[in-house]
Amino acid sequence: MSDADQPWNQPMPEEQFRRMRDILAAPSPIGLEGAMTYGVLKPQFDSFAPQGWQVRQFRGNASIVLDSHPGRDDLFSVMVIGHADKIRMQVRSIGDDGKIWINSDSFLPTTLIGHEVTLFSEDPENLGQYRRIEGGTVEALGAIHFVEEAMRTGAKGIKKEQLYLELQLHGENRKQQVRDLGIRAGDTILLNRPIRRGFAPNTFYGAYLDNGLGCFVAAEVARLAAAAGTGENIRMLFAAATHEEIGRMGSRVLAGELEPDAIIAVDVNHDYEAAPNVGDRRLNPQKMGGGFTLSVGSIASEQLNRVIEGAAREREIPFQRDVVGADTGTDGMAGVLAAVDCAATSVGFPIRNMHTISESANTGDVLAAIHGIHGTLQALDARGGDIGRELEDNHPRLDTAQPLHHPDNPAAAD
Repeated sequence: MSDADQPWNQPMPEEQFRRMRDILAAPSPIGLEGAMTYGVLKPQFDSFAPQGWQVRQFRGNASIVLDSHPGRDDLFSVMVIGHADKIRMQVRSIGDDGKIWINSDSFLPTTLIGHEVTLFSEDPENLGQYRRIEGGTVEALGAIHFVEEAMRTGAKGIKKEQLYLELQLHGENRKQQVRDLGIRAGDTILLNRPIRRGFAPNTFYGAYLDNGLGCFVAAEVARLAAAAGTGENIRMLFAAATHEEIGRMGSRVLAGELEPDAIIAVDVNHDYEAAPNVGDRRLNPQKMGGGFTLSVGSIASEQLNRVIEGAAREREIPFQRDVVGADTGTDGMAGVLAAVDCAATSVGFPIRNMHTISESANTGDVLAAIHGIHGTLQALDARGGDIGRELEDNHPRLDTAQPLHHPDNPAAAD
């Protein structure tokens, strides 16, 4: 197969794109992730998982893990983690005029104005049953005619306290109208824009690429591993974690419960090359369309990274190094946060407009991540033996680094 024929250089097949769209469209806000994990991912797992593989469930959250070797604690285990929770808005209070005041969570308030949303509310008369209210938009100012001059010119921005949900209610007792709908403080509001293919080749855009994409990649790697028979010598754990957006609370539970020997987190990353207003920060110019990203720094294991990089190079899969500081900012921290000894790193894909309704990405980067991670699992599986012992005995030693001299300055070698 020529380089041009490789999957990551081709348009994503429509069936695979639909699977991705179904995962990203699932209404799974923080704390209510079951729509994605149980409604979409578990049926996908059940459709291809070989006999003997098992879906693990948890009491305190809706995370799920597809386990290739249940009970085989003797095998070297690798956990591939995406997170299912979406950032969301919540009802804060209801005004006398029927305005439903909301919070913006991790969204920039300005990016929310005018966008269609869906409100999810538990039926107070039938606890455990939820209703969906559509047709609302997020507003703050009403009209340009009502705001001060600084806001008209853009010199002053929108505060999060100004945001409200507009349901177009009118007539008398609008506050009571809202109450009669059963809407209560704490109800969840999600942006309403399923992904669609973009204008440029091999692109797509929409809401909540962060981080249904990570769950999609974990599921697709599991699909490839099941079809290829990967996993004779390693235990594979394909996870969709909860509560990432509020501190990676879900993945640390998974790591604490299952104690994996290695963790590969899969999460969105930034297209720094196209990002506005960051030129003076001299960021690594990772870019959309350049392949998957691989975290370097923080707690990222150089040994695990070496396996991933080697698998990618062998298959000519494009990848980019992502420089991270004290914290990866992803579920790659799950092991250390759960006090579990494991080799860990993060894989991602550069996207634009993160935490907006128009996040955009390149399908080639997503496919590169899928095949790169599967190649890594194959490489670990092929090693056999005690991979854990290898990791313990072969930490990088900079005291053995060899001197390097400029090739045009032989005198420096004397």
